[in-house]
Amino acid sequence: MTEHKSQFNPCAFTAKYNVNRLVYFEKFQSVNDAITREKQLKHWNREWKERLINTVNPNWDDLFVNV
Repeated sequence: MTEHKSQFNPCAFTAKYNVNRLVYFEKFQSVNDAITREKQLKHWNREWKERLINTVNPNWDDLFVNV
């Protein structure tokens, strides 16, 4: 997150599109479970993703400070 916020790599997606807030995250016991969930979410459309974020973070606050 620190590298994303500082735009450490100017060619990275986060720097190119000025992505600098963590508005949603999930914790997993295993990397494989996290990868499976990430792949699942990548297939969702934007509306579904926004609805998911709004259920836990309706103000879209930056959650990085709480991690």
